[in-house]
Amino acid sequence: MMKASFKARYEPDKAAAAATVSVNAGDLKLRASMTDATVVNGPSLNGLSLAVERPGFFVVDYNVPKKDFRFQFMNTVRVAEKSLNLSYTHLKNDARTIVDGTLVIDSANKVSVNHVLDTSNTKLKYSYLHGGLTTFEPSYDLGKNTWDFAVSRRVYGDDVFRATYQTSSKNLGLEWSRSSKLNGSFKILASVNLADERKMPKLCAETTWDFEM
Repeated sequence: MMKASFKARYEPDKAAAAATVSVNAGDLKLRASMTDATVVNGPSLNGLSLAVERPGFFVVDYNVPKKDFRFQFMNTVRVAEKSLNLSYTHLKNDARTIVDGTLVIDSANKVSVNHVLDTSNTKLKYSYLHGGLTTFEPSYDLGKNTWDFAVSRRVYGDDVFRATYQTSSKNLGLEWSRSSKLNGSFKILASVNLADERKMPKLCAETTWDFEM
């Protein structure tokens, strides 16, 4: 089966688009992605990336114009009868390796750790789902000694409202998203820097369409 998706992003001063095509090949999934830079001013390799994925096990991405590989390996183990989801990501050109771990305590509580090897960049996040509809996500950056906060709520089945606040930058974000298999998905985002005297909001809209062929 072949699947395709088209994503467009609109901002007051610019617009961008991207498309992805994936094909199942047994246990593997082959994927090609491109942006508008691939086709604007004639076909080119700009914005083109290729990937091989075995869902739940590994992903290998190749950025064609940058000649850059990204390797990601995933696994799930049991710790004290709890699921621990692990991922290991290596970016070749950046020579950067990221380790992620998420401990699923129960259906409502999760604890996550993100660490960039050989740096002090470590982030901790706790996620709590209240009543199956509202999610609270405080996170702490050990390297910067700062907190971030996020809260989201699902309403009317397909709609999700989300608010975020970054204490280091004093950036407040609001988001409204809707996911529908029939009508596609969209997301409207607004953000404002509370440290800015003018406090001018930034607006953005995204829409995504998925197809099966």
